[in-house]
Amino acid sequence: MRKRPLVLLSTVAAATLILAGCSGSAEPESSATPDASGSSQCMLDAQPGETSDAVTVEGEGAEATVSVPTDAAFAGVERTVVSEGDGDDVVNGDLVSVAFQLVEASTGEIVDSSARGENGELPVLLDQNNSSLFLAALECQPLGTQVVLALPGSVFGEGQTDKVVYAQALEELPEVATGTPVEPTAGMPTVELDDDGAPTVTIPEGDAPAETKVAVLKQGDGATVGEGDFVVVQYLGVKWSDGSEFDSSWSRDAVPSQFQTTGVVTGFRKALEGQQVGSQVVVVMPPSEGYGASEGHELQNESLVFVVDILATTPTQP
Repeated sequence: MRKRPLVLLSTVAAATLILAGCSGSAEPESSATPDASGSSQCMLDAQPGETSDAVTVEGEGAEATVSVPTDAAFAGVERTVVSEGDGDDVVNGDLVSVAFQLVEASTGEIVDSSARGENGELPVLLDQNNSSLFLAALECQPLGTQVVLALPGSVFGEGQTDKVVYAQALEELPEVATGTPVEPTAGMPTVELDDDGAPTVTIPEGDAPAETKVAVLKQGDGATVGEGDFVVVQYLGVKWSDGSEFDSSWSRDAVPSQFQTTGVVTGFRKALEGQQVGSQVVVVMPPSEGYGASEGHELQNESLVFVVDILATTPTQP
């Protein structure tokens, strides 16, 4: 499905260095290590320090006023809890709504914030490879907790400046499509869902369509996916030729995936852009809008079918 690796938020792309830089590893691990109970351990679990303790926050959410002392040391990655929430602990892999500000430490300028989202919130999939800044800020704290994360410029790369993140995870978001079921479209593959929402696809008789076709299975009422947006989805991909699965988020412990719509094959992009969050769609695409141009790819000559649950969308620019 993907053409290349992608990051979640353009304004914090460099934050994928945080976990690797602080752990001493060249790259972050691919997943959290389960503890004896089967739950994920903290990835970084940053502790309070002189700088994070000195940052003051007045108010809350995207409208909060965050003040950084001019003499702050920024000796390392530090996290201070401003106020503790009473929800479940937030861990790697959670999809949550977040109120946040990313602040330039030296000037107090707000580099980015969730104010551009509905109700001053934006959806974030906490993924160490794509949104590690938010994972470092929010992990292993209860929903509703307000935190300050102090980040020395070195974690973003050579010559970068110190920054402060103020963040609060407000609500856990659905990890399956929650829209209203729609009558099936004639000629399209049929889809059945198990108790967890995982789809099974049945391919109809006959040849695959010569052009990409998209049908809505559930109609959501959330934000509309725009051109080039970053999206969070669950998906299953099968071949039209024999119905066999070749890719699926459901086969990876049902952990959603996130990417930019411009970073996937054309047929998949057509299935996403213009749809509303909460929707589930099925798309059939010919090789020309799948992997037809990828010489030697195992799916180069295959017509493909995807079932996609659209869980969240975020514009690329503030």
